[in-house]
Formats: sequence, structure tokens, C-alpha cells
Amino acid sequence: MTPDKLLAFVGFSIVLAITPGPGNTLLTATGASVGVVRGVPAVIGFAAGMAFMMFIVAGGVGTIIISFPIILTAVKWAGAAVICWLAWKIASARTSGTASSARPLGFLGAASFQWINPKSWLAVTSGAATFLDPTRGNTYLQALMLALIFGAVTLPCCSAWLAFGAAIQHVLRSERARRIFNVTMGVVLVASVVLIIT
Repeated sequence: MTPDKLLAFVGFSIVLAITPGPGNTLLTATGASVGVVRGVPAVIGFAAGMAFMMFIVAGGVGTIIISFPIILTAVKWAGAAVICWLAWKIASARTSGTASSARPLGFLGAASFQWINPKSWLAVTSGAATFLDPTRGNTYLQALMLALIFGAVTLPCCSAWLAFGAAIQHVLRSERARRIFNVTMGVVLVASVVLIIT
């Protein structure tokens, strides 16, 4: 990959990782629920999940799913259904607990989430299609480089959303405030999926 193309891919990765979407909404809710320290495994899981997904798609395995529109559509709608279910869980979560008693999303949950997130599929497929160059060496090495860069960029970008959620914890002291926040996060999560799949 040329330096210009590398810089362009870093910019592409930053834009995709920092913009609102289902994953960043979930991280904001996680930060507000359990704080930064207990939310760190979720951020690492998000970054690792995105990196692994980029490697799989760019390396060629993902082309099986991408090549068959019916499979891609099924993945997209199944993912949307799961995200709507998660939105319901967030919106209807108990508000009487404290951050110390809440259960964080965790590494595996966050990493697995990428595979049902329509924004993740759009990001990795467009990134792989745009920046992978089969004429410039080993495809798997290129896929690995794209994956490592994508994961490295995702980590600080997603950390900002977790920190934002944790920063507003002090505003969410009352049960009413927590209920409003949870319902708002649930609605935003559903809205982000609707915007992506339509």
C-alpha cells in the first residue's frame, strides 16, 4: 500500500469509527452504566471484532457472504433484529442499580456484536473493496495490515464514546434521569439501524 493510500485508509477508518452508529451508542450506554474502567473490555472487544472482521472480509472469506445478495440481506436483517432487541433491553433496563452492580458488555459480547452490526458490514466491505489491491502483493498480508490499522484506529475512537457515557454518569443520579437516558439510548440505537439498512 502506498503512503497516500495508507493515509487515506487511516482517514476512512477514523470517520467510520468515530461517527455515531449502533456500536458507539452501545458503548455510550455501557459507559453510563458501568464507567470507563469496567467498560474497557468492551472497547477492546469492539476494536478486535472490527479488526478480525476486516481481515476475514479483505482476505476473501467474506466474499462468500458479499457475493450472494440474499445472504447479505439475511445477515443485515438478522443483525437489525438483534440490535432492536438490544435497544429494548437498554430502554427497559432497571434504573435502581448502581454502576458497581451493573453488568458490563464485556470483550466477547462487543467483539461478537460487530458481526450483527450493519454499519460494521458496510464499513469493512467498502474498505476492503476500496483499499485492497490484489496486484500489489499477498492478499492476506494486505488484509492483515488493513485489519491492524482498522483495529488500532477503532480503539481510541470508540474509547471517546465510552468516556462520554461515563462522563454523564453524574447527571444520571435520579431514577427518572436514568430511565430517560436508557429510553433515549434505545431509541437512538433503533434509529441508527433504520438509517443504515434503509
